[in-house]
Amino acid sequence: PMTVSRVVNGSGPVSPKLRTRVEKALKETGYVPNSVARNLRTKRTDTIGLVMPDITNPFFTHVVRGVEVTARAAGLHLLLTNTDQRPDEEARMVSILLQRQVDGLLAIPAGGCADTARMCHDAGVPLVIVDRRPETAGVDVVRADAEGGAYQLGQLLADLGHRHTAVLTGPEYVPTAVDRVAGFSKAFEEAGLPTPIVRYGDFSLEAGHDMCRQVMQEEPRPSAIFAANNFLAIGTQHALEELGLRIPEDVALVGLDDLPPEMVTFPFLTVAAQPAEEMGRRAVQLLLERIKEPEGEPQEIVLSTELTIRRSSGDPVAVSA
Repeated sequence: PMTVSRVVNGSGPVSPKLRTRVEKALKETGYVPNSVARNLRTKRTDTIGLVMPDITNPFFTHVVRGVEVTARAAGLHLLLTNTDQRPDEEARMVSILLQRQVDGLLAIPAGGCADTARMCHDAGVPLVIVDRRPETAGVDVVRADAEGGAYQLGQLLADLGHRHTAVLTGPEYVPTAVDRVAGFSKAFEEAGLPTPIVRYGDFSLEAGHDMCRQVMQEEPRPSAIFAANNFLAIGTQHALEELGLRIPEDVALVGLDDLPPEMVTFPFLTVAAQPAEEMGRRAVQLLLERIKEPEGEPQEIVLSTELTIRRSSGDPVAVSA
């Protein structure tokens, strides 16, 4: 048994002749190592979990890509779960992953992170929050400066001469949805311009469509819209087309998070893009640190967004009263 263990696990010296005999026997018998038994000995599963809110959103799939590549390079397996942006489903998924005895957990919360943080703390499992500003102190975080990106977009529209604008964002209980409103509004406040109209909803195509139709009934009608994620931007585009309004001639449109080139006929949307894959990579690296040093000082890593100006924000407009 000791010789077989050394061959299977690479845990000790074995002569080439004996290694060949063992490998032949393994192949003939169809032997598969018992990872459960091995985990009981090492108290490690070499597995991490990732809880995400919407796997259909291309932004999150790029985060997953960064996580998966980095985890694989570190010899870790990834268990991925999707919550459909439901806090109750998030709690259930976190519980399942903890029962699977993952070595660490990455979470993009559907709402706040307090419950997930408490569950991981009680289970003694390291946690890194991704793409969210946690309301709970003492939690490791990797996120982008979404508020700063929204501020840049607000400055751009203000400089282009827009006075009456609208912000379409996600649920009010999601910190990043509120941050994006705050950043955009700050730019208009500093410029001495009217406060933007704000609508909270889901981070979805349908919400973008419906909220856009609502704000376009306001007086004065917004001349520019900030959609706080890529799905909201697409839904807004569809609604404006239905209303017979042109982008950017009638209404300028800007968004947070870019769309992959394969999803658009040609790039036209002005965006503040978050570095999704880098976020995933850095999150795994931080989680590995925390697995190694559970009592280490919590870190908050904030990545910069990149402003990309395209046709949807349009040319300077005449300032209206």
